[in-house]
Amino acid sequence: MTELDVAVDPASHEPPYLQLRAQVEALVRSGRLVPGDRLPTVRALAADLGLAANTVARVYKELEAAGLVETRGRAGTVVASGEHAAAAALDVLAARFVAAAREAGVRDAAAVEIVRRAQRNS
Repeated sequence: MTELDVAVDPASHEPPYLQLRAQVEALVRSGRLVPGDRLPTVRALAADLGLAANTVARVYKELEAAGLVETRGRAGTVVASGEHAAAAALDVLAARFVAAAREAGVRDAAAVEIVRRAQRNS
């Protein structure tokens, strides 16, 4: 089971379920949670965060409706594969490309042209 690095601020004007949903969604979209990663059970996460189980269940249902997680009954809730996974992987690759290009002294405009050339040749 994956440990979630999330926190809920009780003093925030934003409801706890929105805070939690935004944080888990950000972890999935950034690639820090990858397809197949198992999320904590509703009860375990609720206990860790001091929330009602229904609050966490609502978050998981909304994330499932958004296609970010899948609930597999007794097997638990896991990060779903899909477009977000590809986008996260491409974000990581793009960041690496930008870093490598800059390290090599390639200007941003030239790096973009390199990508365009690769698209034309593929």
